Amino acid sequence: MLSAFKLMALASAVLAPIAISAFAPGYGTGLATSRVPLPEFVELRAGAFLFRANGEFLRDGKPIKAPIVAVAVDRTLAVMKNQVTVADYLRCVKARACPMVGPGAAADRPVVGVSWRDTQAYASWLSRETGATFRLPTDEEWAYAAASRFHDDALPENLDSGDPGQRALAIYDRDASRVTTVAKAPQPIGRFGANENGLLDMAGNVWEWTDSCFQRITVDAAGVRTAAVANCGVRVVEGRHRAYMADFVRDARAGGCLSGTPPSNLGFRLVRDDVSWPGLRFVLRLVQPASS
Repeated sequence: MLSAFKLMALASAVLAPIAISAFAPGYGTGLATSRVPLPEFVELRAGAFLFRANGEFLRDGKPIKAPIVAVAVDRTLAVMKNQVTVADYLRCVKARACPMVGPGAAADRPVVGVSWRDTQAYASWLSRETGATFRLPTDEEWAYAAASRFHDDALPENLDSGDPGQRALAIYDRDASRVTTVAKAPQPIGRFGANENGLLDMAGNVWEWTDSCFQRITVDAAGVRTAAVANCGVRVVEGRHRAYMADFVRDARAGGCLSGTPPSNLGFRLVRDDVSWPGLRFVLRLVQPASS
């Protein structure tokens, strides 16, 4: 049986999305001329990929490793080429549709210090101004767009989940290994380059909000879900690793990163919906059953 690591490598090499175009959202759509500059988007073809499910998984009351599942993207996904910048966000602030956040920063940097609620205000404002519909990506959509820059956050295969001390040490070792020399201050757009889909700064030094709620899932011995509880007061954030953040928190450095190493900065990028979007569907088959 393939290991989780090999499965994730297979997902990146074989099942990664393919960028088919980059465009400003008003181009060729018949949208009315907007007073707001239109973001550049990259379209990703429908496809499938392997994904480490987010959230906390429990069996017999003990935490276990989240399963790897197959996820299908049913249609083209349009993703902002870069993160929302300070200049972008300030237009919403000047329109009195978004709250001012954080200290002043260069206009070409990603806006940071935004809460999940702030991102909702911005997406609503941009939708009204352009006539298109914008929203945060789900965690699955972010992973699909990130492709090889999505990092598996599982603990070691040989971890004894029944030993709390061993688990705590494994989490400490994992988090300590994440310390890097990457600059903490937001960098100009494009500083971390493009991934294979042409999306800039995926998993750079600025984490990104997703619209996915934190979930706690109980499974039986066969890895089948028996109960699930979603906490939408806490959202999944993605970057160099996955973390979970209370939706009202703006500054991760002041507290609020509920799992893993706190990200230095937190911003966002949006996806675009032209028509009703059914989202992603999980293939009803676990590639790797949830195990300890």
